[in-house]
Amino acid sequence: MSAIAESPLFSPLYRQISGLITRSLQAGEWKPGDVIPSEIELAQRYKVSQGTVRKAIDDLSASNLLVRRQGKGTFVATHAEEQTRFRFLRLAPDSAPGAPKPGEREPLSRRFLGCSRQRAPADVARAIGLRAGDAVLQVRRLLYFRGQPVVLDDIWLPAALFKGLTSNRLSAYRGPMYGLFEAEFGVRMVRAEEQIRAVAADADAASLLELDPGAPLLSVERVAYTYGDRAVELRRGLYDTRSHHYRNELG
Repeated sequence: MSAIAESPLFSPLYRQISGLITRSLQAGEWKPGDVIPSEIELAQRYKVSQGTVRKAIDDLSASNLLVRRQGKGTFVATHAEEQTRFRFLRLAPDSAPGAPKPGEREPLSRRFLGCSRQRAPADVARAIGLRAGDAVLQVRRLLYFRGQPVVLDDIWLPAALFKGLTSNRLSAYRGPMYGLFEAEFGVRMVRAEEQIRAVAADADAASLLELDPGAPLLSVERVAYTYGDRAVELRRGLYDTRSHHYRNELG
């Protein structure tokens, strides 16, 4: 990019620099896990002060797009990292003997029940910016804590972005699903919006989660977005909260 094209046009400067760096991330100039240029190099590139670049990097780090590592530099965040792989999973165990301490993660396992191509229902298409009838992939999976199924997820993805995704490919990948998406399909989830409500388990969910029909569940509907605020995933999860709770941090 030319110096003119990369120069910020409006104040505040650090927000403009944040936007330019994000544009480079979106274009794939720096991929997840890559180290980005130093603050000095970026200041020269964008013709601003190092302090402005530092503030922009702080802004992107707070948004989990970049990660600072003391003595090593600043890296593009990746869902493959231990500290970010559970960023969107808010289910935490209740306090009990042998349970993980606050801040620790309970061992998690998963089982994929299917991955099928279909035409997008109107509500799914609307949620992820497609036209009704466009091709989507529906993924269904169970998440287990200590061998007990606690989450049933139904996930819809634009088929055009995830060509070749199958249940076998999902099952074979040892890292988090979002890590697979960014590593093999170039799609990084950068933020999400959720809606939560209480529901009763229908016969299908009750059977898979090993509950009685009508048992109380927490319904969590999430839309995840990639760069440019583009919706690329709709996820509807049913959570068994008999021994877990949904934990969030505010402020």
